[in-house]
Amino acid sequence: MLLRTLAFIAAALLLTSKLQAQAQASSSLWTMIQQGGWAMYPLAACSLAFFYIAIHCYRETRSLNFAPPSLLASLKTPFASGDLPQAETLAKSSPTILGRSLASALPKLKPASAASSPQDLEPFETEISAALASEENSISQWIHYLSVVANVAPMIGLLGTVSGMIGGFQTMATGGMGRPELFAGDIGEALITTATGLCIGIPAMIAHSVFSNRLQNAITETARQANALIDSLPSQES
Repeated sequence: MLLRTLAFIAAALLLTSKLQAQAQASSSLWTMIQQGGWAMYPLAACSLAFFYIAIHCYRETRSLNFAPPSLLASLKTPFASGDLPQAETLAKSSPTILGRSLASALPKLKPASAASSPQDLEPFETEISAALASEENSISQWIHYLSVVANVAPMIGLLGTVSGMIGGFQTMATGGMGRPELFAGDIGEALITTATGLCIGIPAMIAHSVFSNRLQNAITETARQANALIDSLPSQES
């Protein structure tokens, strides 16, 4: 999964970097930034935000943060024996999403009434579903910020393009059509900001899709493991 994620982002960066290859061959990066005008500063902020959020989302969507095999192995014995207090203690000691969700839901499950009817599991199932939904929402908020960057960066680039075109027409109005070199700087500002906005927005869009899928798959697997643990209770077999 890690290699697939890195491959997606690397492919996006490689594709978008080709858009600036010809411009970089004739001028330095700093010259391009200066030529891009004021729009390059918010675009630089968007670039930094993208890298920070992408790294954070990758860390938050790792499988070890959800239902690690070590926690599942330690919970199997107390669940199989019906030792819910021990299971709750183990869950509270785990900083994972499954651990926090079980720690919140296990108090709703009473060993004395667990064998009476399947309806006695409803409070537990409701609580753990709410806990998983809360954990998913907490992580998805960060992933949503990638979508914000993916939409805002091209818009800032477009605004820089409009600003450059306005400046170009003003230069044309004051200098006339006989001096195209005066108009070229404003056109360069317009093209550079557009390309920079796309170079930030495209990888951010791909990263948003990748991390959304990672989160959804991880939450689904965590819910499946929680159901498997509750199904292993001896009371459910009687």
